[in-house]
Amino acid sequence: MEGHNTVSTSDIWTAAIAITVAFAAAAADAGPIDGNPLIEIPAGAFVFGRDDGPKNEHPRRVLWERAFAINRTEITNRQYGRFIDQTGHRPAFYANHPALGLDDRPVVGVSWGDADAFCRHYGLALPSEQQYERAARGTTGSAFPWGSAPGDLVRANSGADICCSGDARDGYPMTAPAESFADGASSEGVLNLVGNVWEWTSDVYAPYDGGAAANVTGLYRVLRGGSWNSDARHLTTTYRLAYNPEFRFSANGGFRCIRSAA
Repeated sequence: MEGHNTVSTSDIWTAAIAITVAFAAAAADAGPIDGNPLIEIPAGAFVFGRDDGPKNEHPRRVLWERAFAINRTEITNRQYGRFIDQTGHRPAFYANHPALGLDDRPVVGVSWGDADAFCRHYGLALPSEQQYERAARGTTGSAFPWGSAPGDLVRANSGADICCSGDARDGYPMTAPAESFADGASSEGVLNLVGNVWEWTSDVYAPYDGGAAANVTGLYRVLRGGSWNSDARHLTTTYRLAYNPEFRFSANGGFRCIRSAA
């Protein structure tokens, strides 16, 4: 991923005070998508990856990320519908579904290209994996947007204990309104970065250590965040899912956009 450099562990302390101050000043602007403000994420050092868990999340290291802003919630069916009206782009596959197609639910049934086209229409972009992970886990490497405690029924829209079936224990058998689960917000106030729907990133899949088989690397895009039918293993800030970018029939995959600093 271009433009990101590894920094020494000591460097994070130099930036710590400035980052803490920036958190207090983190703000939103209305942005170009009606009803979905952009939340400012300040520049600074952050922890990326992990040394335990799935091998494709290794290694844990400290990186530097430039400032960017990210949508407070996933893009909803209402917001995607406005894009369709303005551009004539094809509708989401589940646009007319009685539950998945509700206006306030995250749009699902979109390919990577559909999501990319939406963001570009508004002068935005899909987040990189590093941007998504920084927004989701803060600067210190939290396993979840809300901290280190495992998820529960008020923090994330998740599925059954054994993957991969939805259930209604959290109040929603499938997707929840994009403004739901405020108790699971990130430190900057971004919602549903874990749970509800998987979210497309801009990156082509490849293990961080460069050890991927040739028949895997470069064929897929990366989804992040888990969804309404994910078990606990998939509902972390570091879990990476390689996915066919052309597939648009997923009932649990959506996206949000970012704006990079000039």
